Amino acid sequence: MPATNHDALTWGEIARVVAIGAQIQRRKARGKGVARLERQAEEIVAKAEARENARRTK
Repeated sequence: MPATNHDALTWGEIARVVAIGAQIQRRKARGKGVARLERQAEEIVAKAEARENARRTK
């Protein structure tokens, strides 16, 4: 179930994306690559949007 009516993410998915965002910021501060983490966060959001679109279409 989505966290809000305006968002496809559940609370657990929001927590994972925020945690990944924190990791991204720490790695950027150290000058390390973040592409893998950014892809991970984008995949979480894409899966949530696809799930909610499928649910709305039923």
